[in-house]
Amino acid sequence: MLSATRQRATLRRSWTLLRALRHEQTTPEKFYRPLARDTASLLEALHRDLLGTSLRGRRVLDVGGGPGYFADAFAARGATYVPVEPDVGEMAAAGITVPGAVRGSGLDLPFRDDAFDLVYSSNVAEHVPDPWAMGDEMLRVTGPGGLCVLSYTVWLGPFGGHETGVWEHYVGGDFARDRYTARHGREPKNVFGRSLFAVSCADGLRWARSVAGAELVATFPRYHPSWAWWLVRVPLLREFGVSNLVVVLRKN
Repeated sequence: MLSATRQRATLRRSWTLLRALRHEQTTPEKFYRPLARDTASLLEALHRDLLGTSLRGRRVLDVGGGPGYFADAFAARGATYVPVEPDVGEMAAAGITVPGAVRGSGLDLPFRDDAFDLVYSSNVAEHVPDPWAMGDEMLRVTGPGGLCVLSYTVWLGPFGGHETGVWEHYVGGDFARDRYTARHGREPKNVFGRSLFAVSCADGLRWARSVAGAELVATFPRYHPSWAWWLVRVPLLREFGVSNLVVVLRKN
């Protein structure tokens, strides 16, 4: 199962994305463009593995599409791409304009039921106060037989604190936020308790296994090589070893 998805999950890919991460704050394009290509490739592989077809001709909703680096990557695969983003500043970042972009909240998506073939969210769940309500909304607008893919940063993983540091959030989110503010003279972009929340692997798996109207078909660490996917199966260890959890549901 997931042969195409596993085949692309190599150590070289993991290292390339990790190296690109250092540019997120200073040169966003160097981080987000490779991430966009990787995301489109991942979703294409999942679609082939689970549904037997490519993304060509599919309607794809990106919940929290941000500045729009992902549009070209999905267009290259023949998909109809629609991003929804609550922050108009993020939509205007880098001067990128995405035709059909929608301003709206992931907690109340402005679309009818069953509107898309594939709905996904990348690194957004940890930035909303009720990520599972967002997950329910994503499922609502996913069409029958379609995929809903939720990928998010795990709080106790090394990148849970985002730009506030790799160890500070282990002391506490408030500590990490305040230490960053003291060092830089300004608050971080991701403010704990306001735009950054502690989301665990256990929370996501619990929601995915109990949600009505869909079947949990895959879970794995997004950025790990496939030989490390077993980490998701080990309670507690997965909270520290899985930096980003992918949950894939197929709607009934």
